[in-house]
Amino acid sequence: MVSLSTWFRYIAHKLEYSFSLSWKNYKGGQITDREVRDVVWKNFFQGKLTYLHWNKGEEMAPTIDGKAVTLVRKLPVVDPTRVFVGDVVVVKDPEKPDNYLLRRLTAVEGYEMVSTDEKDEAFVLEKDQCWVVAENEKLKAKEAKDSRTFGPVQMTDIVGRVIYCLRSAVDHGRVQNSYFGMRKDTPVLEVELDVDEMAKSHKA
Repeated sequence: MVSLSTWFRYIAHKLEYSFSLSWKNYKGGQITDREVRDVVWKNFFQGKLTYLHWNKGEEMAPTIDGKAVTLVRKLPVVDPTRVFVGDVVVVKDPEKPDNYLLRRLTAVEGYEMVSTDEKDEAFVLEKDQCWVVAENEKLKAKEAKDSRTFGPVQMTDIVGRVIYCLRSAVDHGRVQNSYFGMRKDTPVLEVELDVDEMAKSHKA
């Protein structure tokens, strides 16, 4: 049973999402100023704040294995006030833009990056840049396919935060993200999480 306070928080998140997505589409020239209001309400009443993502690869094991179904919170607008260091995010693959990678966000703009290799010079992440890494310690850096090989990525390439992972019908749970990320996602998770639907998708 979802509490009334959770519903209010969820509705606030949904309004923010609807306005952010509509404004993004308006600025991108996809809708006219006359259509903004209609699109806001359409997103609010018909849209969901999450979607299912089927993970491929073992780069995030053991947090998320290669056969897991994940629940991802959509993030139409991304900046350091919406995603945080410590979050597991879905980011566009810099080498194959049609693909998406699940990686841990470990640094954002302003962070100084220092390599363990003394030959590499330290550098500071520029505005809107971030650093994402795989968690599977069994993989070599080149196999991990993360910022250690392709460098910083743009925060605008992040499309969502992974909030729940289902490995099997009996092995599932919330993904450990930053404190701020988990706090923001709690009402969304309580309202939109459907483990049965995720289990059906996993079988399929």
